[in-house]
Amino acid sequence: MSDIFEIFGEFSYFGIFLVLIGVNASPILMPPSWIILTSFHLLDPSLNVVVLAMVGATGATIGRFTLKKISGLFRKFIGDEQKSNLDIIGDYLNRKKYGYIIASFLFGATPLPSNMLFIAYGLMRAKSVGIYVGFWFGRTISYVIMIYFGNAVLTPFLEIFEDRLTGILLIDGIGVGAIVLFASINWTILITQRKIKFIKPKVWRI
Repeated sequence: MSDIFEIFGEFSYFGIFLVLIGVNASPILMPPSWIILTSFHLLDPSLNVVVLAMVGATGATIGRFTLKKISGLFRKFIGDEQKSNLDIIGDYLNRKKYGYIIASFLFGATPLPSNMLFIAYGLMRAKSVGIYVGFWFGRTISYVIMIYFGNAVLTPFLEIFEDRLTGILLIDGIGVGAIVLFASINWTILITQRKIKFIKPKVWRI
């Protein structure tokens, strides 16, 4: 990992921009992008925190856009019931003026795993520009905070997961569980009756 920082760090903001696109276009097995940005800043403190955060947010947004497009190709592998269910929540968010903006902003501004959010967007065939606007602003704010505090945030986090692969796998596992849960909720009943019921994913019937 240190070699990647050294290689792309030589290209300054543009190199960091490329790294963030690649990391965010991948669905799993990637460290949180705020860790990458914080590491770049610790290696080169001359980088402007706000500019670095904006560059990182732009790269992350482009990467998530790519992930969403790729995820949409896998829609054909889910059951018709799940497709209909996902379309319902998609239509509901479309009817809400700031639905996608708020959802994406919350995931962008918090440590929630946004990779699974954009996989869900892809499966839902979501097309609102608010997806990217909300995510970009959320990511910019969270990156500024994380980079600014640097070691105070990064060191304790890495100490929790001394084996970084274990930490990444744990986070991805939680994310996969979240997307399965999201796709299993009967959104028609939740939206119309305010009751939570579930639809068994197709894979459960194998």
